Amino acid sequence: MARCAVKLLKRRQFLARMWQAGLGLVAAAGAWTSWDLLRPGEAKGFGGKVRTIAADAVPDDSVIEVSAARSYLTRLDGELIALSQTCTHLGCKVPYCDSSGQFECPCHGTTFNRVGEYRSGPAPRGMDRHPVEVGADGLVYIDTGTVDEGAAPGSESIDEPPRGPSCATEAH
Repeated sequence: MARCAVKLLKRRQFLARMWQAGLGLVAAAGAWTSWDLLRPGEAKGFGGKVRTIAADAVPDDSVIEVSAARSYLTRLDGELIALSQTCTHLGCKVPYCDSSGQFECPCHGTTFNRVGEYRSGPAPRGMDRHPVEVGADGLVYIDTGTVDEGAAPGSESIDEPPRGPSCATEAH
């Protein structure tokens, strides 16, 4: 009888090769997953471009808070401005006071005008800004990944005195 020329694997060799193949598949899956995790993607939400409201909805003489962007939107001579909510002194959230028409930091009393320019207090400069663009859909997009430092004290571009009482004095 003729013998078959096929070499048969012993059981141990077969199992060893199966283990090697299995470990190779696990290593390949790990490399694939690591690549997906380490590859930078487009930032969404805070730290990237945040889609907000329609450009026509931003008032000329007031401020709108955009919580998702941690910013405020306002206008100056028709130009949209996005201001960071963070005080340039120690990082407190600076609310807009409707009664006075200016930003008033509750932590140390710094005040900024409606477009974020320094008025008084311990802050070293005006409020920081984020670039703004109006998309093809007519919505305002705030690039929260980019910060432009606020202007130095003494460089106010609008002459809007406080409209009324300060929110800080109303609270006491």
